[in-house]
Amino acid sequence: MTNLEAAPEQEICPPATVAGSRGPCLQLWPEREVPLGGVRAMNVKRTLPQRGLPTIGAWCFLDSFGPDRTAMSVLPHPHIGLQTVTWPLAGHIRHRDSVGSDVVVRPGELNIMTAGHGVSHSEFAVLPAGGGELPLQRGLQLWVALPDADRHRAPAFEQHRELPVSTGPGFSATVMVGRLGGVESPASMFSPIVGADISCDGEAVLPLDPEFEHGILVLDGGLAVDGQDLPPGPLGYLGTGRTELPVRALPGTRFLLIGGEPFGEELLMWWNFVGRTHDEVEQARKEWEAEAGLAGAEAAAARYGVVHGHGPDAGAEAGRIPAPPLPAVRLTPRKRSVPD
Repeated sequence: MTNLEAAPEQEICPPATVAGSRGPCLQLWPEREVPLGGVRAMNVKRTLPQRGLPTIGAWCFLDSFGPDRTAMSVLPHPHIGLQTVTWPLAGHIRHRDSVGSDVVVRPGELNIMTAGHGVSHSEFAVLPAGGGELPLQRGLQLWVALPDADRHRAPAFEQHRELPVSTGPGFSATVMVGRLGGVESPASMFSPIVGADISCDGEAVLPLDPEFEHGILVLDGGLAVDGQDLPPGPLGYLGTGRTELPVRALPGTRFLLIGGEPFGEELLMWWNFVGRTHDEVEQARKEWEAEAGLAGAEAAAARYGVVHGHGPDAGAEAGRIPAPPLPAVRLTPRKRSVPD
């Protein structure tokens, strides 16, 4: 999971207000198409971060891709200060990382990679045995910002092939992370959070935590929330203070629910790094570039480590993704424009 933009924007994410004056709302934040190109050669639709809505809880990045038949082929690249959450909807993805993981994730399975102080990984679509047409690829890729107490921890990886399901009249929710309706995911997270893949048909009432802010991304079908239609595409921001969410869904509706306690720390996001200061991100970039010439034990002991299977004899999978240049300006905070 990476941001392959050649000139990524620098995002300052101000701390969210936890004050009780914020309450329920419904704002639609448009998706924007991001041409990633390069080795990946695919476009994604990004709904988080937004200039006025940089985070929802600790969720700080949300891309959806597909459905299409463009093979994902992302060479090793670095991350700091975040957790990646990979949720395939169609197609299989091979994940390899510097922690030593080498796994295939399939629809209904969850990959969680905790970057901590620094990790690197690669992602490749699994091609059909014996050749043939690539199956449709579709999925969600998200980042969760690590709080200050955990953002320098050692990197780790976990895969969950079976996840709990919360059900109620009119809905069924696979709980990817956190807790929903008394059902809790086994995924290791480091702040109060929820993420669920929900199928809904007709009228339903979803249980919510009133201390959380929430957002909805419709994947298929359509919802009516607070008397307003929410089609596939835009991210619907629901605010805080809701104990439940009544919805009316078209047949076959499927949507992503994300939420968490408003994140109380200012973040600086650039490329694949989530830090706190310009200097911290600049140092992370310098170290990734400096590791390009390392090999053997020296490379394995470096900050980002080694992703096995991408050495000089790996053919099309050889190499790594270089960091783009930092802009020649320092950063200034942006204001959050959702209700306070």
